[in-house]
Amino acid sequence: MKAPFSWDHFSDQPYQLKDRPFKKRMRRKEWRSFIATLFSTLLILPISLLLQHLIPKRMIDSQDFFGMSINLDKDPKLTKMLIDELSLTTLLIRFPLWEMERIEDYVAFIKTYKEKKIIINLMQDREHIDDEQQLRDDLLKVFTAFSPYIEGIQIGSTINRAKWGFFSVQEYLRFYQVAYKTKKQGFPELKLLGPSVIDFEYHFTIHALFNFFKIRYDALSALLYVDRRGAPENTQMGFDLTNKINLLDAITVLSPKSNRKIYITETNWPISNTAPYAPTSEYECVDEESYADFMVRYYLIAFASQKVDAVYWHQLIAPGYGLIDNREGIKKRTAFYAFKTMLEQLQGMQFHSYVVKDKLYTLTLSNNIQKTTVQWSLQPIIITCDTNVHYLDRDANVLQSEQLTLSGSPIYLIKKTTSHEC
Repeated sequence: MKAPFSWDHFSDQPYQLKDRPFKKRMRRKEWRSFIATLFSTLLILPISLLLQHLIPKRMIDSQDFFGMSINLDKDPKLTKMLIDELSLTTLLIRFPLWEMERIEDYVAFIKTYKEKKIIINLMQDREHIDDEQQLRDDLLKVFTAFSPYIEGIQIGSTINRAKWGFFSVQEYLRFYQVAYKTKKQGFPELKLLGPSVIDFEYHFTIHALFNFFKIRYDALSALLYVDRRGAPENTQMGFDLTNKINLLDAITVLSPKSNRKIYITETNWPISNTAPYAPTSEYECVDEESYADFMVRYYLIAFASQKVDAVYWHQLIAPGYGLIDNREGIKKRTAFYAFKTMLEQLQGMQFHSYVVKDKLYTLTLSNNIQKTTVQWSLQPIIITCDTNVHYLDRDANVLQSEQLTLSGSPIYLIKKTTSHEC
């Protein structure tokens, strides 16, 4: 039986199952998968917890680290102008399987960015989950159409939320296995990403990475939101963003099913006073200044881990949580300029060091021309220097002072190789 779906005009994932009796039946049907999730978690999670701080960092290049999610239905011409203004190199583009009749439109949209590194987010619907032959046929069309222009495809999205179509990890694994077989039969260079678990629910990730299916992920994708905890430095069950990444990396290292590559393909914060476009209640929303600060700090913390290959902000144009508000014309939010500053100062730089002490965060990057130190603090701190120090604030304003006032808004201190430090 195929469940109905409906369009949510305020969501970037419009396919939502809203038939509650159908959901209940499907959950009961998948009871074996829930047991497998439980036992795999009991086995793997303790080992991962022990190893998470012992596994060394990798060398992550910042050139393609700063990613952005864009959609075909969000004013393609404007989107192209904004991407060019930001000088982004790394993009994620969604393709819903229920829009197969528009595949040529998506190909044309993707070709607009053929010089970029593109990941396709292949979004599922119940029709394709239930019909393996249709899934196989349509995946062949998708891979054939997109593969000349992209780096890889994220297979599925938000697999641990029934309203998006999957009722268990086992269902997702069967879905992913069709994609994996399609790749092996004719697209060996195409990277496949999964399992796209949303939030800090790693028991689902563990099951997706420890199972008896003949599959492999070229990279692990995660929708690692922390917005409901406020600032990215805040904790959930004792885990801040850094520790969540460390644990996810440990799980990936242990898995025989995945390469040690992690892509955070979706994260953001909902913005106050944007209902009904914000995806949460007003209680979880933040003001635009906090949104900009949290966004930059999320990227900085994720890069400082040296365990995440790219972070894709969700997304460029969206009234409730994007860098651009398009409700009444086009409004570039503060976060747009904060993102632009971050790219201009850090893209192409190499990780040097990361120190956290007394709620003061210091990330240092360097290249053969300069060293850039980014600092922020969770409580106001004033640092006195011997001379005037030139620095940039979060939005690229050039400032100078003998005193640095540090707050939750990151600043950039740039030292040329021949200049003096504070």
